[in-house]
Amino acid sequence: MTVDNVVEITRTTLYTIILTSAPMLLISLIIGLAVSIFQTVTSIQEQTLTFVPKLIGIFVMLMLLGHWMLNNMTGFMTDLWSDFSLYIK
Repeated sequence: MTVDNVVEITRTTLYTIILTSAPMLLISLIIGLAVSIFQTVTSIQEQTLTFVPKLIGIFVMLMLLGHWMLNNMTGFMTDLWSDFSLYIK
């Protein structure tokens, strides 16, 4: 296995991680920002107020995009394991 192979596997792994986790992180960011604006406008200083909306938002996103996320991860692992014989040289 050469350095180029390791770099390519690492690059593909990081890209898959970022692509798969991006919807969850974005919805959490958007909900957190909306709740923060709501807290600022209403002068509510409760720190735990963002927890439940974020939890519900992430759950909904998992329900909507879970199949795509799983296919993305299993496709990556299938590609990785199908080229396994090339890596052990």
